[in-house]
Amino acid sequence: MSEAANDTVRLLWGPAAKPTRGPKPALSLERIAAAGVEIADAEGLGAVSMQKVAGLLDFTKMSLYRYVPGKAELVALMVEASVGAPPQDRDALDWRGQLTAWAHQLAESFARHPWLLDATVGPRVLGPKELSWLERVVAALDGHGLTGPERMDAAVLLAGHVRGIAEHSRAAGPDGSPEAELLTAFGLMVHRHADRYPALAAAMADEGGRDQALDFGLERILDGLAALIDRRTGTA
Repeated sequence: MSEAANDTVRLLWGPAAKPTRGPKPALSLERIAAAGVEIADAEGLGAVSMQKVAGLLDFTKMSLYRYVPGKAELVALMVEASVGAPPQDRDALDWRGQLTAWAHQLAESFARHPWLLDATVGPRVLGPKELSWLERVVAALDGHGLTGPERMDAAVLLAGHVRGIAEHSRAAGPDGSPEAELLTAFGLMVHRHADRYPALAAAMADEGGRDQALDFGLERILDGLAALIDRRTGTA
């Protein structure tokens, strides 16, 4: 593991190292992360810098380095502070209800903090809260005839669907939707050439069920899992 990764593990999982030089610590990792989140929510992840966070906290950039080694570690702290805990009503719902609540809460997290989409890609160290999201899906599917790798794949599949919808929603803007973005992208051409694309034209003219991409895809994924579970457990 690289030195940078070790620093991230220490910051996310603790125990946090205390500054050994200078005056008595006047900052906390929580305050630093909150400042970074405030900037990212307002201006995007690209606007976050050690200098800007330090300025928002009314500290110097150098003083910030006593707590956080650099921007990569800062972003890791911001993700952990923003992602929150997964749904906690596990005992009150069956596996399908748990995964539905999980997907909707994850979508809400991306909607509140769109920059999370950029901050949670590629190989990186996961914090306790973020890892608990994966734990929730795997635990919900435990005991239903699926292998460990299959339960892990289910979590990846669900997260990928939610991320995909969130990406489209972000591109469509705060007042848009994935379907509206799609219609804007090629709707005019389909309308003008409806004779060449009759199926597309008919589908786009149908208003029923529009703006339900998240739930439609989620239900189909859960239907597939349910069919596999039924086969494995002999209830089909």
